[in-house]
Amino acid sequence: MIQEIIETKLQDTFQPEYLQVVNESYMHNVVPGSESHFKAIIVTSIFEGQRLIMRHRQVNQTLSEELRNHIHALAIHTYTPQEWDELKKKAPDSPMCLGG
Repeated sequence: MIQEIIETKLQDTFQPEYLQVVNESYMHNVVPGSESHFKAIIVTSIFEGQRLIMRHRQVNQTLSEELRNHIHALAIHTYTPQEWDELKKKAPDSPMCLGG
C-alpha cells in the first residue's frame, strides 16, 4: 500500500511530532481505490531555520522512488512545531480537482 510506504519513509526520515498522510485520490478523476494523489502534513523541529523550498526538496528526495513510479500528485505541508501551533494545528484543505 503506497500510503503506508509514504508514512513509514516520512516517519523514519523526519521523526515528526505530527504526521498525517491523506489519500486524496477520490478527489480526482481516477479509478476508485487508487493511490495516486496524496497530501502530507509534517511537523518536525528538523525544519527549524529552513526555507520552504529546502523542506519540500527533502520530502521529495525521501519519496523520490514513489514520486517517480506511483504518485501523480503530492501536496506537501511542512511546519516547525511553533508554526503548527500558530496555525492552530490545521493545514489548508486541498481543492477538488477541476480537470479530467
